[in-house]
Amino acid sequence: MYSGYGQSFQEQRLQQLMEQKQLRDFMRMYANLVTQCFDDCVVDFTSNKLNDKELTCTTRCTLKSMKLNERLGQRFAEENAKLMEEQSKAAADSAINLDTTSFPPLKNDLYLRAARGEKTERAPVWCMRQAGRYLPEFRAIRVEHDFFNVCRTPALATEVTVQPLRRYADLLDAAIIFSDILVVPQAMGLEVQMVPGKGPHFPSPLETPGDMERLTDKDSAFSVDQELGYVYKAITNTRHALDGQVPLLGFVGAPWTLMAYMVEGGGSKTFARAKEWLFRHRSAAHELLGRVADVAAQFLVGQIGAGAQAAQVFESWAGELSPRDFAEFSLPYLARIAAHVKAKHPDVPLTVFAKGAHYALESLVAETAYDVISLDWTIDPTVARARVDAAAAAATTTAGTGAQTIRRRPVVLQGNLDPTLLFADPQTICERTDEMCKAFGSSLHIANLGHGMMPGHDPEHLRVFLKAVHSSSSALRRQ
Repeated sequence: MYSGYGQSFQEQRLQQLMEQKQLRDFMRMYANLVTQCFDDCVVDFTSNKLNDKELTCTTRCTLKSMKLNERLGQRFAEENAKLMEEQSKAAADSAINLDTTSFPPLKNDLYLRAARGEKTERAPVWCMRQAGRYLPEFRAIRVEHDFFNVCRTPALATEVTVQPLRRYADLLDAAIIFSDILVVPQAMGLEVQMVPGKGPHFPSPLETPGDMERLTDKDSAFSVDQELGYVYKAITNTRHALDGQVPLLGFVGAPWTLMAYMVEGGGSKTFARAKEWLFRHRSAAHELLGRVADVAAQFLVGQIGAGAQAAQVFESWAGELSPRDFAEFSLPYLARIAAHVKAKHPDVPLTVFAKGAHYALESLVAETAYDVISLDWTIDPTVARARVDAAAAAATTTAGTGAQTIRRRPVVLQGNLDPTLLFADPQTICERTDEMCKAFGSSLHIANLGHGMMPGHDPEHLRVFLKAVHSSSSALRRQ
């Protein structure tokens, strides 16, 4: 069993004692302030009523007392809520399975075989954000739990992860752990909020290179496993909960995408602030990208150690970079992550999703160790297949020049149905899914959407898509 999850009992107890002392200190300060205020008021108690000066002073003290009392009440409410959350998590953790030494045998290895470039009887299929807001069962959990609370509570993260597997029994070929790419900036010391109707929000983003001093990843006590142990717990528990039904994927956000959020403070239409860093603070930008890459790589290794059987790296904002800037500010760090993970787990399939970066297909093949390249919906699969195969052949041919190396496996493509097609009628979904499968061909394909599921999607339309993949890809492989 992995022993690095979370805080030790002694550390937790010390933290509780410190918080109790802080609360006692606050109460003493409250009492002293109120007492001092009234002591400073000179009141003639022989008179039947207060004069204007006395009335003003005592009124001021009363108001101060009321404000301090309100603050004290808020503090007690915060402490009580924190205690209830800790008790809830402790109760949930006591019911989860953290045994990493013996997982249930895998019953469906279709995804893993395909990701390794092996021939399969049909294309495996799963969907990005397959656990999410389009499912009523997910929304029911979110009524009672904050988004990041679900991420940080292993039992809840497991429940949300397996929800689509229950609904689409025997149709999905992989599960992906419920978490978020922004847990990495959180681990590095930045506060991230998930604001309903708005999305991620950083109250204090990195506005200047000097703000990187607020990041904690360089602290001597910093530990990726310590900060993100709750994700490891969720992965381990989910492997047991899946009971071998399908493999479980881990994931992480790519450095440029995470940097963009950390600097912008949330989503953006132009990414002007993040790009300003690239061009005005090039050295600092590379430092930040490298630090994020190192944390992300360690995080993926930890996820695999906890039970993840494959992993995906999401470079969601790749398409915001020009080919030249992608080559400088994204590609090297994607390559660094893959190299680090492959050095420790060479047989675990890795996928990269560089959304919008069609120009980089050849570079991703020749200069990184990813087994699978995921495509968005804006590129023709036949074109992508031809370019990837040519790049792989060139990389093999020119091996030994020092610039490129022989790839051990063929490059698999993943994708790439436009997610908005799930708003169409079932017949259209079937027709377009059949076209997609035929465009990818009869091998080296993992079916998926070109991006994630959307909150307004009808869950039954996803079922139509999954069944269409089964039917079309099976027929292709029988030909």
